[in-house]
Amino acid sequence: MFEKILIANRGEIAVRIIRACKEMNIRTVAVYSEVDANSMHVQMADEAICIGKGPANESYLRIDRLISAADVADVDAIHPGYGFLSENAHFADVCENCNIRFIGPSSRAMKALEDKQVSRALAKKAGVPLPPGSDGLVENEQEALVTAKRIGYPVMIKAVAGGGGRGMRVAHNDISMIKGFHTSRNEAEKAFGNSGVYIEKFIENPHHIEFQILGDNKGNIIHLGERDCSIQRRNQKVIEETPSPLFEGKHKDLRKKMGKAAIKIAEAANYTNAGTVEFIVDDHGNFFFLEVNKRIQVEHPITEEVTGVDLVRQQILIAMGEPLRLSDTAPKGHAIECRINAEDPFDDFRPSPGRIEMYYAPGGRGVRVDSHAYAGYTIPPHYDSMIGKLITYGKDRREAMERMSRALSEYMITGIKTTIAFEQAILQDPNFRRGVYSTNFIEQLLTGGRRELIEEKA
Repeated sequence: MFEKILIANRGEIAVRIIRACKEMNIRTVAVYSEVDANSMHVQMADEAICIGKGPANESYLRIDRLISAADVADVDAIHPGYGFLSENAHFADVCENCNIRFIGPSSRAMKALEDKQVSRALAKKAGVPLPPGSDGLVENEQEALVTAKRIGYPVMIKAVAGGGGRGMRVAHNDISMIKGFHTSRNEAEKAFGNSGVYIEKFIENPHHIEFQILGDNKGNIIHLGERDCSIQRRNQKVIEETPSPLFEGKHKDLRKKMGKAAIKIAEAANYTNAGTVEFIVDDHGNFFFLEVNKRIQVEHPITEEVTGVDLVRQQILIAMGEPLRLSDTAPKGHAIECRINAEDPFDDFRPSPGRIEMYYAPGGRGVRVDSHAYAGYTIPPHYDSMIGKLITYGKDRREAMERMSRALSEYMITGIKTTIAFEQAILQDPNFRRGVYSTNFIEQLLTGGRRELIEEKA
């Protein structure tokens, strides 16, 4: 059993990990930047160590400072959360070399899935369908144009590293291809320190479906069902749900096929700990592999709600060398998650950092709030704008939606702009309520006369 864990992260995921550790009687060490001194995770942890200034590259991304903090605190393990260094194989290697257990996949598994292009090669070897695309990295705009003409427009230019929608552009012709190629490379270099991009066919009206996987150190790998993450803006998820409405209709057979494909990819990489295999599905029920997220996901709570499995607890147990001992993990009921962001959805989703004047979180049966926000807390401008996640559970999709609508109406945050009212409007949209949507849902929602209607509802 670990006696003490350092959380190499901040915000709601750091709070989530601390809660799991407390229930397992494991002491916790928080690290924080100077602007996060009053953050909730700092107050909740048993110990806290400042590791630098506000910008992430001067604090949360500094491996040397994280290892120094771990050494000073004499911890057994480090949990990286999501984002920051959570998918950094070098960081995992450094932890192991310092005799600190990394709570996540092994560096070997990370390297097998090092970037999206390497993952594609692994998926191809495992016999999992891939969208048509470049054979490897695309080095210049001429090569990009040749590739686009070979597979046919529209195409997606994608960074091989990172995620969160950065380094991704859709091109519909040669002009937008050249512009998008250079924009993606520059954005990827700034965000991930890696300008590499590849090109694949853009699937129009796609559904974004991911499968939660768990693998122990004994070679056992399972999946815990799917999550539908198609409600996005700029390739960043806004609302997620499980099970997917897509599988409740004419595509019921897809769940089994995609679940098997997810496990095949994990087995090919000798994957351990928690991860997510992401797919895209077209209107005809064809599915294609996208990537593997080698960490706990933001949206993991909805899987926890329908399966009863504490995924963070499982991460810790696996890192301790325990085998999977889960039974009856078949999903029951329905769960929905809304990401609560400090943004103005009616001003191009402009971030809204600042001081929260009043904060009241909803409650009641079937309602869960994962957040680090509180009245008087000042949201710094240096990090992701997500300040919380609202999760509702119901015996079926209708009940989960009604609870979400009620909970959103109770959620009160003043002093900053948030996405709460916008998400409430989405919950009332007829197409969303019927489960008929794809990844361009929000874009369509905010065009023409429908934007005015949504603003009026919000």
